[in-house]
Amino acid sequence: MRLTQHTDYAIRVLMFAASRHLREGAEALSSIREIAEAYGISENHLMKVVHRLAQEDLLHTQRGRHGGLRLAREPAQIRLGDVVRRIEDDMTLVECFGEGSTCPLSAGCHLADALDQARQAFLASLDRHTLADLVPRARAREIIALSLHAPRAAAGRPAG
Repeated sequence: MRLTQHTDYAIRVLMFAASRHLREGAEALSSIREIAEAYGISENHLMKVVHRLAQEDLLHTQRGRHGGLRLAREPAQIRLGDVVRRIEDDMTLVECFGEGSTCPLSAGCHLADALDQARQAFLASLDRHTLADLVPRARAREIIALSLHAPRAAAGRPAG
């Protein structure tokens, strides 16, 4: 299974916001420009990601001169599996998972069951991790510092 770039960026934004939250407090704001520069991602693309995170009630956004974004909840309350479920548009691993499957093997095939179990195990594993696990308080300052000084070539790699 592979997560989309949109989900990867969503997790990065949440990690950045969680780092700021843990370092400076719940009301601390981050800007799209700041995150875009830190990760070498276009601001326009990040605006779409942030908009989706706000729609899913994972971020609060504030417009205006002193605006920005911040987490909608405490980092310990945001489970990684929940983020993936909310942001990934299509968790269909194979065609027979979807509506109107034309697979001729559907009637007697057990592949879909095996893959569905794997997908559920994947999400269950992610459910065991929160943003607070990904960005421990002791490393919050380091994560922001690393992202602000990361070489642009590394920015395209998945979060990790």
